[in-house]
Amino acid sequence: MKKKSFFNTLLFLLNSLFAVVLLLSFLLPYISPKSFSLFAVISLFVPILFIANLLFLFYWLLKLKRQIFVSAIVLITGWFTSSPFYKFSNTKNILKDDLRVMSFNVKMFNYYGWNSDKELAKKTVDFIHKKSPDILAIQEFYDSPDIAILYPYQFIKTKSKNNKFGQAIYSKYPIINSGSLNFINSANNIIYADILKQKDTIRVYNIHLESLKINPNKDYFGEEDNEKLIGRLQTTFKKQAKQTEQFLAHEKSWKGKEIILGDFNNTAYSWAYRKIKSNKKDAFIEAGEGFGKTFNYPFPMRIDFILTSTDIEINQFTAFDEKYSDHFPILASLKLN
Repeated sequence: MKKKSFFNTLLFLLNSLFAVVLLLSFLLPYISPKSFSLFAVISLFVPILFIANLLFLFYWLLKLKRQIFVSAIVLITGWFTSSPFYKFSNTKNILKDDLRVMSFNVKMFNYYGWNSDKELAKKTVDFIHKKSPDILAIQEFYDSPDIAILYPYQFIKTKSKNNKFGQAIYSKYPIINSGSLNFINSANNIIYADILKQKDTIRVYNIHLESLKINPNKDYFGEEDNEKLIGRLQTTFKKQAKQTEQFLAHEKSWKGKEIILGDFNNTAYSWAYRKIKSNKKDAFIEAGEGFGKTFNYPFPMRIDFILTSTDIEINQFTAFDEKYSDHFPILASLKLN
């Protein structure tokens, strides 16, 4: 009987560890961070876990080893039980009267100069005008007289008269009602607008859940102190859970068509995403392709979403790769049935 090499034995132990953690991650959407916030941190690493298990699978496949079944079984389980990590082309017919909606975290139009490009704000606005979505939701908005987004209707909510940081909804169609959920002790928020398109009144939410404060230009998560990092993430996920509950309570009062745009600051493997997506469609899952990456980070991280009520058909989804912010803009074409 041939003995296993030390390298393959060690590799299989690592493989088993990554497989078990990925398997456990499939439970994340069902456990509130308020109950077990440390476990919720794993949701950020699910893309890495998928990639690692795929690499292990290919390695054992090339070696023709039975160890392939460990990752294979977990990946197959994930395929049927969790949000897809990768989408193959799912082309649909785009109709002329489709409603085109965009979500974009603009990082305050580079107000604090995170990027050395002095023309970045102008390039961002030019990109928006070029794509010309019918409805535009902006997170990390900065209300400046130097920034002119040309739409006939708009709802802008900043933290205060003096603090110009906030969120905005722009529309080519009349906004007949609007409001804000006004998160407590948070720079983030959820705003909404009821938009009239012909005979349809559509509730549009612009969601920006508590920020993770990840800095792609620094160390892995922008901090060297791992203990401090984990503690901060736990606090963030607990706040996200409370904000999600506040949203769900508010949403109950609306019975019509609904579009949710925004930066959830969490992945599709999180409790917050599962709760918000309940009884809705995810535009990436319905009509996207590739990884759907929305955050500029070394591994595919999808934390910005376009969701709709089930009575809306999704004909196209695009995640752009223009680097006008640390987030990538996303656009969907919707048919109102």
